[in-house]
Amino acid sequence: MKLVHKFGVTAAGAVFLASMVSTVSASASSGGGAVPALDQVKVCSTPSPGYAACDSVQLVDPKANWHGTKESSARSKPTSSTTPSGYYPSDLQSAYGLYGYSGKYGSNETVVIVDAYNDPYALKDLSYYRSYFNGKAGSVPGTQTTSIPPICGTPEASGASSCVHFTIYNQNGSTTSHPKDNTSWSEEISLDLDMVSAICPNCNIDLVEANSASFSDLETAVKFAKTLSPVAISNSYGGSEFSSETSANSVYSGTNTTAITVSAGDNGYGVEFPAASPGVTAVGGTTLNYAVSNGLPSWSQTVWSGSGSGCSAYEPAPSWQASGWDVACANRTVADTAADANPNTGVAVYDTYGQTGWLVFGGTSVASPTVSSVYALAQGYDQASQINFSASPSLLYGSSDGQLTNVVSGSNGSCGTYLCNASPTLSPALMPAYDGPTGNGVVNGVNGLGSF
Repeated sequence: MKLVHKFGVTAAGAVFLASMVSTVSASASSGGGAVPALDQVKVCSTPSPGYAACDSVQLVDPKANWHGTKESSARSKPTSSTTPSGYYPSDLQSAYGLYGYSGKYGSNETVVIVDAYNDPYALKDLSYYRSYFNGKAGSVPGTQTTSIPPICGTPEASGASSCVHFTIYNQNGSTTSHPKDNTSWSEEISLDLDMVSAICPNCNIDLVEANSASFSDLETAVKFAKTLSPVAISNSYGGSEFSSETSANSVYSGTNTTAITVSAGDNGYGVEFPAASPGVTAVGGTTLNYAVSNGLPSWSQTVWSGSGSGCSAYEPAPSWQASGWDVACANRTVADTAADANPNTGVAVYDTYGQTGWLVFGGTSVASPTVSSVYALAQGYDQASQINFSASPSLLYGSSDGQLTNVVSGSNGSCGTYLCNASPTLSPALMPAYDGPTGNGVVNGVNGLGSF
């Protein structure tokens, strides 16, 4: 990443902007509509207007298709197993440079997950996931063992030296009254809770369940989530943009102390709300591959073709995007950063309500809680190091070399610009590491988020 500050638009840039904006805005906001590969199944159905869908995608037959080289010839039903496939917590910590952070920081931090409906097995499944992976290395050779403390108040916590707090609320703050159960959103909830546990094992977790997947209910849930004063609120859902969406921007507006991360969508090139809201950290998706050399893993990432990105039809550009470099879009550009989202390089998740056992998930639903959890680690590290912390996504646009890993290949559609393609030949001259699907790059340690 290059350290880039605000610049004015050159005359040439202004001409290019005028020629591009009308075309890009219309195409990037159309919703994409990408069809999953035959070995992938979207967890939530296409939402009606005014509603959101979860952004998780399940991998069919993980034993055959995880890091597989051949796509299935026919669509199959999702399958679970009694042993996990997919990336383990230690794999993800290794991939994102978090060894030395994940096991040390986060004990004073809380990450909030906002989802729709109720998962009646959330506590049971989360406890099992954490217990299973505690003390285990990753699925990739050369990864380290990782420590994941139990949930306070569970049998696993008996005699443990430490535990983390987990609380479930409804959208109005009650811990005793819950929305109706929903199998699809329960899988989303399991995914989100497991990703926080994988990245920030010492973090406390709050789950806020909206009454439904309507934007109205989800916004009510986010409003309550803010009152919990967490370091981050993760939202793994979205829907097509609509003209009145800007009225909710104050809801989806992070602060210097609370980041709001939102998945960018799983439909390829195109923009969803609330990822388009200017005050959020919009999180796109990558394909996370590994190689092992001399017994140690190395990691590489490319754009996941399903990741959302583009130019919002309605949202204004935040100040850090309105500084002259974003010549292909006069409005809000999505995304800001990214993490693993390809189901074929997906993560292990434990769920027994929607299905029974171990599943492999991708989708930008993996990426949003991943980044929220890194914000929590960054806050813990900064506090211990007496470094100023800010949860503003603006800091992603001023990260120094090495703090974010630049993604330089792959695309999620055809647009002719960096809004859908990570090729350096298309990068904006004044922000050469930026592309729409992966933003300013992928986290590498904690200094790319929150430190200034």
